[in-house]
Amino acid sequence: MLRIGHGFDVHAFAEGRRLVLGGVEVPCERGLDGHSDADVLAHALMDAVLGALRAGDIGGLFPDNDPAYEGADSLVLMRRVADLARERGCRILDVDCTVAAQAPKLAPFRDEMRARMADALGVPVDAVGVKATTTERLGFVGREEGIAAWAVALLDDGR
Repeated sequence: MLRIGHGFDVHAFAEGRRLVLGGVEVPCERGLDGHSDADVLAHALMDAVLGALRAGDIGGLFPDNDPAYEGADSLVLMRRVADLARERGCRILDVDCTVAAQAPKLAPFRDEMRARMADALGVPVDAVGVKATTTERLGFVGREEGIAAWAVALLDDGR
């Protein structure tokens, strides 16, 4: 049986932090605010996989009030989510993600993001899609207050 999950995350920009998206450090004057590395793309994708598993969300697995996850590398957490999928007898077939950011431009980093997230999930690179868009200067993304990401994941539960 095929299972689908959807994930969404948003983080505000913050001074004095590095910008990490899809496990890639992207040159930018500001990073994103969060308890972990605030990788909004990885967080949305993990929530999509967890959604397909009907296993809650990353806040339940990796609470933001737990000091163990302060500054955590989101791809390390993504590996744990992929392990959970395998423990439940599921195979991650395909994922697709969209990042909404007015700045910086993300196209030069897309292939590396795909490769790093594919590695963390244990899937081929061609099973990971990453797209970037702006919001045409509308809303909090358009005002460059933060970045949002959406993801979907398709899993096979082996039935």
